[in-house]
Amino acid sequence: MSIRVAKTAGFCFGVNRAVDIVNDLLDKGEKVCTLGPIIHNMEMVSELESRGCMAVDSVDDCPEDTTIVIRSHGVTQAVMDSISEKGLDCVDATCPFVKKIHNIVRKASAKNIPVLIAGNKNHPEVEGIIGHCSSSCYTFNNNEELEKSVDLIPCEKNSPIFVVAQTTFSQKEWKKCLKTVKKVYTNAKIFDTICKATSERQQEADEISANSDLMIVIGDRHSSNTAKLYDICKGRCPNTYLIETAKELDKNLVSISRSIGVTAGASTPARIIKEVLDTMSDEIKSSETVENESFEEMLEESLKNLNTNERVKGVVISIAPNEVIVDVGRKQSGFIPADELSNDPTAKPEDVVKVGDEIELLIMKTNDVEGTIMLSKRRVDAQKGWEELQKLAETDEILTGKVASVVKGGIIVIYNDNRVFIPASQATASRDDSLEELVGQEVKFRLIEASQRGRQRRIVGSIRSVLREQRAAQRAEFWENCEVGKHYTGVVKSITSYGAFVDLGGVFGMIHISELSWTHIKNPTEVVNIGDKVDVYVKEINEETKKISLGYKDPDANPWEILRRDFPVDTVVDATIVGLTSFGAFANVIPGIDGLIHISQIANQRIEKPEDILSIGQTVKAKIIAIDFEKKRVSLSIRALLPVEEPVKADEPEEEVVASTEDEVVASTETPVEEAAPVEAPAEEAAAETEE
Repeated sequence: MSIRVAKTAGFCFGVNRAVDIVNDLLDKGEKVCTLGPIIHNMEMVSELESRGCMAVDSVDDCPEDTTIVIRSHGVTQAVMDSISEKGLDCVDATCPFVKKIHNIVRKASAKNIPVLIAGNKNHPEVEGIIGHCSSSCYTFNNNEELEKSVDLIPCEKNSPIFVVAQTTFSQKEWKKCLKTVKKVYTNAKIFDTICKATSERQQEADEISANSDLMIVIGDRHSSNTAKLYDICKGRCPNTYLIETAKELDKNLVSISRSIGVTAGASTPARIIKEVLDTMSDEIKSSETVENESFEEMLEESLKNLNTNERVKGVVISIAPNEVIVDVGRKQSGFIPADELSNDPTAKPEDVVKVGDEIELLIMKTNDVEGTIMLSKRRVDAQKGWEELQKLAETDEILTGKVASVVKGGIIVIYNDNRVFIPASQATASRDDSLEELVGQEVKFRLIEASQRGRQRRIVGSIRSVLREQRAAQRAEFWENCEVGKHYTGVVKSITSYGAFVDLGGVFGMIHISELSWTHIKNPTEVVNIGDKVDVYVKEINEETKKISLGYKDPDANPWEILRRDFPVDTVVDATIVGLTSFGAFANVIPGIDGLIHISQIANQRIEKPEDILSIGQTVKAKIIAIDFEKKRVSLSIRALLPVEEPVKADEPEEEVVASTEDEVVASTETPVEEAAPVEAPAEEAAAETEE
């Protein structure tokens, strides 16, 4: 006979965390109540009640002098608001994976995007998710329900829609549902929110039950994930039984079965699993083997006590988002919570360790009843690095670390798994620089203090001192190599009404507003903003004042060069009238260049004033009849494109109007009409010349 126990059987991270929170509060002598049963296991709920923790149905039932604990399933936003309004002490034990779903649906609600939720609408977890969704949301428990509700959901098939799943939803059913979603909604954003631990538990149960004569599922009948495990196992092994305690185990079935599989729901305490295995052991007899070992020896070895604060070596056997499972030489594997892997809260477990790694660990807590060993890697690493830090504090050596977070008064940098505090005054080159922008970045710093008082360690560093040295070196190098015409890439640091100041690497230069664009702009922010990276070149250097004038305009975008290349004389253009004077009309040829249509070139016949025929904003066909690139003038003619009029009869002489070439004067790109100056022509027929 053989018995195979699922490695994933028992408490998941979220449930274990919630129970630990309640036990810790009770150990401190606090009065505790939970909003609903802390987990779906009445044995554990009864045990906590015996210690003084009561479960209440609503916030109103919670006494004022009691700490209320939110269970791992989470609650609605309305409940959280109610707790806050009543001023109750609250500890939120919502599973981090459930909180992730809350954040997703809140984002959808902010954009008024409908949400599809795969799960049981009457389950507390799903009720909580719905309570964080202010936009329309719909639930379905399986693919059949989804297909029936598709036509009832008032959403265009190509409109955005978010899809999430209850953390304990069946992985097999989820895959079916996704096929339907993708087929119906072309713009669906799908979030696979099924807990990885749940997925692994279901896969292992499927594999074990397929190779067993008898399958035992241990867990509370009200537990959603236990019910799903039972359904999976029942589909693979007809002799599958769900029991809540060892008392329900049918010993006769155990004695006649050759291969037995055992798994347990995420809310099942290890002690109940142990009781079931002990009961089986009595039936199997000590002479029979369980996977080539005495069952009693296996059980005893797996629960062997380890001393807290002892260092052990372990081998990584699996990695999950919330914890790492390690083999520490016992049948019962130890676990390292994600926050005990590294001092860097942003580090992912898979980036810290790999399967097969042998690592040194510190025993944090042993639980003989639960049969678990909590371990820490970060504390061992921090302890090893402490002596090194003390030595480094006595030197000016520059170190490199990653900014983990912003805290009150500064930031935290991780160096060799030690948390180094950098005061805000020492974190950036300027007090105005944002601390939040540093999070996640690698920074260079030096230690200015590493001291210890009792068990309290104080490690302080400075980034600014390193930045100042770097800036001084950059300035020296810049002035040594700087010359007119040289190109640089800089960052816009500040903007005024007359230009933008650019950091070239320890040295600042200014781009005058006239150098930002070939066309007229009223404010530099029309072209650049603070923080923009810009390519500039040095126009002028004042050696005495150390001031640098920068050029920014792209030569290829020079409108006069574009005109030279693409719009030679005799080109016909669609010109827009932008100004009217007594001597003609100004029309935009291309962005940045306006030309003059002299009054004599507007029509075939003599006209009194241009506005008799033209108006501001009107687009007309005009021919370029002259370009003076040196004086930046363009002359246009509408008349040149008009049909030639019939000759005038001899007995009806018509006064001949001849336009002097001196009248064909234009305005350049940026001079307003009212600022036009007469150019070698009578005042009424003068043209305006725009300064470049």
